[in-house]
Amino acid sequence: MKRWLATAQFRAPWWALPINPAFLPRRALWRAMNEAAPQARGRLLDLGCGSKPYRELFPQVNEYLGLELDTPENRQTKQADLYYDGGRFPLADTSVDAVLCNQVLEHVFWPEAFLAEMMRVLRPGGILILTVPFLWPEHEQPHDCLRYTSFGLRDRLEQTGLTVERQCKLTPGAGALCALAADRLNTALRPAPLPLRLLGRAGLIAPLSLLGWLLAAMAPADAELYLDNFVICRKPA
Repeated sequence: MKRWLATAQFRAPWWALPINPAFLPRRALWRAMNEAAPQARGRLLDLGCGSKPYRELFPQVNEYLGLELDTPENRQTKQADLYYDGGRFPLADTSVDAVLCNQVLEHVFWPEAFLAEMMRVLRPGGILILTVPFLWPEHEQPHDCLRYTSFGLRDRLEQTGLTVERQCKLTPGAGALCALAADRLNTALRPAPLPLRLLGRAGLIAPLSLLGWLLAAMAPADAELYLDNFVICRKPA
């Protein structure tokens, strides 16, 4: 049951359209990471791993380590292998071959130090797969502090010393507006009993998500309006 729910929530296959209010952004994130995942090898570090929903995308890595901020709540609810104090990662220099950082950087109040730690633990030639929102409501308040444009994100990564190999915009154009509207509708439905929530998702949110799916597919790749940044970087050898 848990695996089925995780598939519906994070992988967002087409059959999850009537029940997953985050269908558009989650499907785009999954597909982008699925395409990038074969480039990761060796020892992988998942920063802000949560429940490790993307673990199955990396069967080829030798070791999959999840890291989370050390809090009582995270100790109880997250599936991390390592915890840290918000400063230094509990790993040796150049000790991982790949880093996955999915929808985490917007929650980091000291991004320069956080990215420097990524660089420190990543071996020369190692890969970073990173996603971060550009257009999304505040979430996990009050631990939400930044939004990145494509230009600002590239500059910050290059200033850290990383080489950007690929950068793209996920859920572009009017599809982004549909995703935002679906999110607001879902927020409005939360106080309702579960049967009404499911009915609202199927009758209101699913058609909106389907429209957004089609509009995003027709939008130009360099659209000025989009939901998420997706980047593949490498630490110079």
